[in-house]
Amino acid sequence: MAKEKQNSVTVSDEEFTEEQINYVYQDRRYVGTKETIGYVLWDMAQSFNINNYSGRFVNNILQIDFGLQQILSFVNGIWDVVNDIFTAAIVDKTRTRWGKFKPYLVVLALPGTIGTMLYWILPLLFPGASPTYLPKFITYFMLAILREGAGTFRGIAQGGLLATITPHPVDRTRLITLANFASGALGEKLPGQIMTVLIDLIDNGVIKPKTSAGVSAVYTKLFVAMGVFTTFVSGAVTLWFNMIVKERVAQSIERPSIMQGIKSIINNKPILLMTLQQILGSFSIGGSKSDYYIDVLHFASLELIAGIPGALVHPVSYAIVPWFRRHFSTKFLYISGQYIADVLMIPVFLIGSIGGKKHGLYKNKIIMGIVMALEETIFMFFYGVRRVIPAEMSNEAMDYCEWKNGYRTEAMTSVAKGLASKLAGIYTGLVQLQIKKWIGYDQTKFISGADQTDKTKYWLFASFAILPSITGAISIVPMLFYDLSGKKREKMYAELLARRSEMSAKASSGDAETMKQVAAEQMAVREKNKHKKL
Repeated sequence: MAKEKQNSVTVSDEEFTEEQINYVYQDRRYVGTKETIGYVLWDMAQSFNINNYSGRFVNNILQIDFGLQQILSFVNGIWDVVNDIFTAAIVDKTRTRWGKFKPYLVVLALPGTIGTMLYWILPLLFPGASPTYLPKFITYFMLAILREGAGTFRGIAQGGLLATITPHPVDRTRLITLANFASGALGEKLPGQIMTVLIDLIDNGVIKPKTSAGVSAVYTKLFVAMGVFTTFVSGAVTLWFNMIVKERVAQSIERPSIMQGIKSIINNKPILLMTLQQILGSFSIGGSKSDYYIDVLHFASLELIAGIPGALVHPVSYAIVPWFRRHFSTKFLYISGQYIADVLMIPVFLIGSIGGKKHGLYKNKIIMGIVMALEETIFMFFYGVRRVIPAEMSNEAMDYCEWKNGYRTEAMTSVAKGLASKLAGIYTGLVQLQIKKWIGYDQTKFISGADQTDKTKYWLFASFAILPSITGAISIVPMLFYDLSGKKREKMYAELLARRSEMSAKASSGDAETMKQVAAEQMAVREKNKHKKL
């Protein structure tokens, strides 16, 4: 007994063995090689698309009027908020032999793929239709509503899956880091890069139309072909991973009610802070960088060229994440990773504005290429932190919920983080479309080869370079109060280790009396922590 006390560490007036305290830092592996490879490919599949050009697709290829888009943005935003709440309640109550999230991912994989393919072929269904053509808008509207409903189930399930695929934080961080590193190294952004080059070739007359249909037909074929192809590949990989993945964190026997789900958010300080940060961050308004490269510089590939130095830094950014973790707090890393891009864009805006709207340097391909390359290179040093730390914090918040309440509410928590942001997003979505109308952006000029005015060009530049940093600065404040680190984090995982081991041993017996005892103990955990200040 004396030896055990000598090797224990006291945290918050409770004793844990050194092994329990150090559990959070140990290199535990629960996910095998096949599943790890599947997770990496699945992570790549989420970005193997041309979604960066979805705005241009809707505005310039499909051509949905800005005013009609604002109506859809408002209605779809309200629908998104409403179905999120009910979907989260359904998912959190799900208990199957395959897990809590896997059934939804498997069942919705095929319908989701078909729906996205249909989205990309809409221009073929309404060739030459005007931006205000109602049958086209109604079809687009209905498809958006259906995709939103199915996407909510899929999004919640995907968000909760990583929190349950492994019970160990180091194993989770390994998966996140490996997936993000491999995705960058193996070319998850390749479809978007191919699109960029092809758009440049068409825009500058290198690729010319072979029929009387003109340039618009070439652009339409490009977007439809790339959209359908990437959707098929991504959908196939996603379905395969969803079939082989396993959920290893057991859910509570008792299914949490909607009120319990809401309470688990209110008393979860990490989630409250991240939710508030996302709410304030959702009011950040900005334009599209690709709009600037295409409509102002007529050199979409400059984004790829400017990114070459940063691409060399990309692998290093993941290699130095452990160094960052040892020398800086989670709070500092989160803030620096999230806001470094906005800070770096301030000098980009100031340099580009030299010379005014008509003769400004923002129109100079060479100068802006150098400036953007410097910005991108510095930014890439923080890229690993930007991708790993927020995901790590979200998963730790799930563990915090289990620690404090005795049950996990991944779905309701995921919805809470996105719900208020979506409400704010309805406003920002309307404003962003209105900004394009204010600056005189003409939807038809892209496929006709005509140029936007100098005023429109300058504000396309300013809206992506400086507007986000101005409108999103206040969102830093909530994360200044984040404190799930150090001794508090060590204690949480030490208790969870002991609790999960004990619960697992009792539940594995399978008899009804023992299962009732497990449920009673889970209830006791909630009562114990109900009035406990952590």
